[in-house]
Formats: sequence, structure tokens, C-alpha cells
Amino acid sequence: MQRNLMVKTIVIVATVLLCIYGIIGIPTSKAQLEANLQHNIRLGLDLRGGSHLVLQVQVQDAMRTIADHAMESLKMEASKENIPVGGTDRNDPQTIEQADSIQINVHGVPAQSSGKFRTLVAERLPEWNLTPVNSTDYKLNLKPSSLIDIKRRAIEQSIQTISNRVNALGLTEPVVQQRGRADADYEILVQLPSIDDPARVKDIIGQAAQLEIDEVKEGPFASQEAVLQQKGGILPLNTKLASWITPGGTQWYLVSRSPVVTGEDLRNARAGQDEMRKWEADFTLSQEGARRFERFTEANIGNRLAIILDNQIRSVATIQSKISDSGRISNLSSQQEASDLSLVMRSGSLPAGIKYEEERVVGPSLGADSIKQGLIAGLAGLAAVVFVMLFYYRKSGVNAVLALLLNTIILLAALGYFSATLTLPGIAGVILTIGMAVDSNVLIFERIREELRAGKAPVAAVDAGFGKAWWTIVDTHVTTIVSCLFLFLFGTGPVKGFAVTLVIGLLANVFTAVFVSKTIFDFELSGREVKAVSI
Repeated sequence: MQRNLMVKTIVIVATVLLCIYGIIGIPTSKAQLEANLQHNIRLGLDLRGGSHLVLQVQVQDAMRTIADHAMESLKMEASKENIPVGGTDRNDPQTIEQADSIQINVHGVPAQSSGKFRTLVAERLPEWNLTPVNSTDYKLNLKPSSLIDIKRRAIEQSIQTISNRVNALGLTEPVVQQRGRADADYEILVQLPSIDDPARVKDIIGQAAQLEIDEVKEGPFASQEAVLQQKGGILPLNTKLASWITPGGTQWYLVSRSPVVTGEDLRNARAGQDEMRKWEADFTLSQEGARRFERFTEANIGNRLAIILDNQIRSVATIQSKISDSGRISNLSSQQEASDLSLVMRSGSLPAGIKYEEERVVGPSLGADSIKQGLIAGLAGLAAVVFVMLFYYRKSGVNAVLALLLNTIILLAALGYFSATLTLPGIAGVILTIGMAVDSNVLIFERIREELRAGKAPVAAVDAGFGKAWWTIVDTHVTTIVSCLFLFLFGTGPVKGFAVTLVIGLLANVFTAVFVSKTIFDFELSGREVKAVSI
């Protein structure tokens, strides 16, 4: 019994120390203590202040771009196959609701060339459905699956590009995520803590990142000065400098000023593995980009290419063979690097325009007031609970108070360890957790009282009380956790914060109300004969 009690005590003490470390770390000064608290307990936009924007991706722009590329490709391929085409045009959808109606019209195809023309469209433009209007005219409409895929990619690429833009601000926790339903709203939520200038944010988001694949002329160099010194202070004609930030420091390369292909020539990019199971980034080019890339790589086997985003090199690779419409950047260190590079290549520029649906500034004074009111509410509720527990359950109430305080410490530590963000709804979750923690203790204490009234000895009554209350506590917590799961799956950011905080508190409550509280009772009742329990 004593050995088992000692093991439980060690577990509780270790948990407390681990939680305190997760909240304040190992501070050596008051300033470091405050810094550790700010780093570990992250505050959301509603508490810290900042900018809140809702953007709508104008997917009709992406549809028009796709249609323009398809028309150019169609005319070029028809010319190669000696198929006369009188002209092409498209409609001009202006709203999101009209995006699905994108249509290409083809005029003046001779009747004797209709078979060859149908074959050409089927092979070169498989995303489009071809429908004859009359003997010489046709219309092309995107297939439903292609429409869905283009919209999805427009949202994903917009989110990634905007993330790249706002990350340049050096923020620790910007939020850039989809808002609403992708097939109806096409909205992106952007929250930037500590940034109270929406005009600046809009300017940064509006910039279009420039993605290029350039020929590497020379490099790497340790600095710009080293390049200029070697070149006599003047860069060679049609070259420019690009930097590559690596773990070992910044390197500089001399690259061609004219890119081989740009982000507009990329159709897709994804992470993959080669024959040796090493990670790589596979990319696919448009037909026009593929032709240029094929000619260049065939003539430059053994030379190097640089993937450049906003004049920042992301990867340098050696041309191993002729590449046409697809290629790969091999020898990447991990799946994460391959995925990140693929995302960068896909998101070199915004695929569609953006419209600002909502913008507002949350001032830090509002956040400070929210924190103050939340703390007052929490402390008032805690004080009332402590008073009632001590008054009603006497010495056993001390047991409940200790478990309640540990529950709060575990909750805050979990937020720090999981890098979760504490929002105002999260504070509400903390307060609700306090109530549910007390509820668990009340269930246990009332069970113990029933056992004592039935004539059982104190030790047997405590054991029976915890045993019989256990499944009731599990049932109540599981049903609440299931509700929180639905809130997390279908709710927005603040609602998710509430759900996460409440779930963490509930899990901590099971540990404190059952394990910790039982250990305290065992400690009080062990080693001596006890005739009564103060409860």
C-alpha cells in the first residue's frame, strides 16, 4: 500500500513540475519569466489585437485564364496538324456565379477536317467537352470534374501564396485558412496578430509572387561583394544575382536574367519518390512551356537550374536528361521539403483576383479588456467554488480545491506544449472546465457520503465512492468530448479554440478528480486507524 502510494505521489509531483516547466520554463529573471509566459501561452487575435480580413477568391479569373491558355494551345496544335480554324473566342464570366459557364467558341473548321479536329481536342484538351454547333462551328465547356479541380486549386494556391506573403511580416502565428464552403463561398480568412494596419496587409497580400526557373551561370558565392569583385564590379550581360538561404548561411548565384519557364508555364507540382525511395518534387508544364523547356534542357545537359521565388532561390538542380512536359527536382532531404517545394512551385502567383469581403482591426486595448474581464470572471467563479466546497465538504473540500488548481495548471501547460492559441472563447472553455471539474468531485463525494451512511468504514467508503462514481464521470466526459469533436470539425477558429480548450480540460479533469483526489484520500487514510472522514 505504502509503495503504491509513493509511486502515485511521484507521478503527481512529476506531472506538476512538467506542467510548470511548460508554462514558465526555467526563468533566470523577471523579464525572462514574462517572455517565457508570452511565448508559451499564445494569445489569439481577439486578445492580442491585430487585423482580421476575409477575402473572396474570384475563381472566374482562373476560369478565364484556363480558357485563354486552351485557346492558344488549340490554335497552335491545329496549325501544326494543318487543320484550318477560322477563329476562336470565349465568353467573359464576371461573377463567381457565372464561373461555371466558361465556354470557348471555335469557328470556321471545314467539314472535311471535323474528324481530325475532334481527335485533336480529345488528345490535347482532355479537360474540355466538345459539342458541335453546326457543320463548321463548335463549343467547348469544361468537364464538371475539371471545374471542381480548378476551383480547388485556385483556393489552395491562393492560400499558399497569401501565406508566403504574410510570413514576410515575421509574425509567429498568422492565420490563413479557408472560410466557409469551398464550392460556394471561396473565402479565405486572414488574421494577423499585432498588425493594426489593414492597408499595409492588403498591399502585401496583393503582391503577386514571381516564380521562375532560371539557368545558373555561376555560383555559389559567399556574398554579393565576392561576385562583384570577381566580375570587376559589373555583372555579365543578361545575368542577375539571386540568393539562397541555407542552414549554413546565405549563398549567392549568378543566374540568367531571362527565365527558361515561369510560374505561368506550370500546370501542377507534387511531392513524390524516385526508384530509390528518395523524395523529389515532380512538376508538369503547359504545352508551350514544355516545348521551351525541352529545347533548353536538351542543349544544356549537365548544367544547373535554379527554382526562384521573388528572387529567392528555393532549389538548385542539375539537368540530367532532356525534359519536356514534366520533370523532377531530386535528392530532397525529406517529404516535408518535397511537399513545401511543390507548394512553392504551384503557388508562385495568385491564380485569381481577390475581393475584400470584410476587414476590421481588433485593438490591443480590447484584447486587454477581454483578458481582464475573463480573469475577473474566472477568479470570481473559482473563489465561489472554493468557498462552497470548503463550507459544504469541510476538509474533503481542500482535496477538491487542490485537484482543481492542478487541473488549471495542466490545462495551461497543455496549451503551451501543443502551441495552441488561447482566445476569448478559450477562456470560456477554461471557466466551463472549472465547473465540470467541481461536478466530478461532487459526484465522488456524494457517493462516499452514501457509503458512509450505509455503515461502511471510511477506507471502504472512499474506495466504493470512487469506484461507483468512475463510470458516471466517464459517461459525462465522453458525451461532452463528442460534442466538442463536432464543434471542432464544423466550427470556425474561435469555436475550435473553445472546443480544444474544453477537451484538454476534460482530460485533465479525469486525471485530477480521480487519480490525484484518490491519492490524497489514500494519503490521509493510510498508516493510522481512521474512524471518520471529514466530508
